[in-house]
Amino acid sequence: MLELLASLLLLALSFLCFFFFFIKNQKSDLPKSYPLIGSYISMLANRHRRIQWLSDLVKSSPSATYTLHRPFGVRLILTGNPNNVQHILQTRFDIYTKGDFSKATLYDFLGNGIFNIDGENWKFQRQVSSHEFNTRTLRRFTETVVDTELFDRLIPILSESVQKKTVLDFQDVLQRFAFDNICKISFGYDPNYLLPCFPQAKFACAFDEAANISMKRFSYPVPIFWKVMKILNFGSERKLKIAVSEVREFALKIVREKKEELEKKSEIDSVDLLSRFLISSYCDEEFVTDIVISFILAGRDTTSAALTWFFWLLSKNPNAEEEILKEIRGKTKSPVFDEVKDMVYTHASLCESMRLYPPVPVDFKAAKSDDILPDGTVVKKGMRVAYVPYAMGRLESLWGEDWNKFRPERWLERDPVTGKWVFVPRDPYTYCVFQAGPRICLGREMAFLQMKKIVAGVVGRFRVVPTAEDGFDPMFTSALTSRMEGGFPVKIELRTKE
Repeated sequence: MLELLASLLLLALSFLCFFFFFIKNQKSDLPKSYPLIGSYISMLANRHRRIQWLSDLVKSSPSATYTLHRPFGVRLILTGNPNNVQHILQTRFDIYTKGDFSKATLYDFLGNGIFNIDGENWKFQRQVSSHEFNTRTLRRFTETVVDTELFDRLIPILSESVQKKTVLDFQDVLQRFAFDNICKISFGYDPNYLLPCFPQAKFACAFDEAANISMKRFSYPVPIFWKVMKILNFGSERKLKIAVSEVREFALKIVREKKEELEKKSEIDSVDLLSRFLISSYCDEEFVTDIVISFILAGRDTTSAALTWFFWLLSKNPNAEEEILKEIRGKTKSPVFDEVKDMVYTHASLCESMRLYPPVPVDFKAAKSDDILPDGTVVKKGMRVAYVPYAMGRLESLWGEDWNKFRPERWLERDPVTGKWVFVPRDPYTYCVFQAGPRICLGREMAFLQMKKIVAGVVGRFRVVPTAEDGFDPMFTSALTSRMEGGFPVKIELRTKE
């Protein structure tokens, strides 16, 4: 019996040595496909640069569409072709859905929230949310929340860093800012996550862990791996269960407190999203909890990810920084909405930053029926199809030979009469950072409002100086949203009057 176990162990070790030899020697160019496992060896070999690898595959194809062979005969179609993107997101929106695979993977965390559903349920949530997002009341409330967080917390923390000459992880600072911000806007609740002591708020930590582990589920070759761990309450699935429980219990507590407040007062003074849903008679606890958790996920990391890469790019492009500074100095110290709208060079710079480093670098859909994409790619029922904004922002065919340059001017034209810059947007299927079609981001204008206010408040007062050596390029990585691997260590310098 011992000899048999020893033989099996030796065989297993031999297989592992052979397998890892393949991984070590697998090049990052077009992957080879093998029976049963498909291109899984290449997938493992490039797991540390997954988004960059997927982008390379898209760029390698003349049509900017590539079919990746996953284990057990599963096919994944990757595309950066704007005609295909329009077909998926608009023309045949009815057959390209979230799909059962994605919904099951994220269900424990997002439930039946707007970002994890299809069909009539999605239409209802979209209609309700769209109405609330388009109110002036919410816009004014958002401005107030952003200004309070900016002037009462962020700027004092940066000023203290100047005095003490400390190094800050600016990515962490921006994530904390965004988390406080979106919780106030969504819940009317202040988690006090951006404080000088940088506390480890329980809700924020649980939310972060739930998002990261949920994304990790997508990395398994087949879902049975995480599903078995979930049944056994083992490993990362045990941690996910605890984190999700903390998030949902806390969210439910806030919902119930708001409902009690409404019952006592007949109306709620606050204009946060949760209050507005409850006032509008959407009182189902599970419904409002799911939808608000989805909004927190959308607003928490997307703006902070965009701004992290924006400030890094700005530090490498002093001419663009100078143009933005000129624009800021033409506004009041706390620019209101109409002034922020006129910050066209800042707007172009943010768009250019997100072209190169999109907050959501890849988005997956599932086909409900057989189809053919405009470039001739055959799609079978049940296939997953992904468009890759990260790759699209790097296609020479879309952005020219200087695609790898940070150049806000590619979004601008001079007005022939006034000589001022005028913003010239790209079509949403070439620049699909905010999705497109019926699912286009509801919070787009709110996101730009927040980002421009932060840029005006920070750039007008400080220089954000990375501590990394010249020539160092940070690693772009992604969970449910993108981030800078290892953080963004910076020194803050007071900007002198010029």
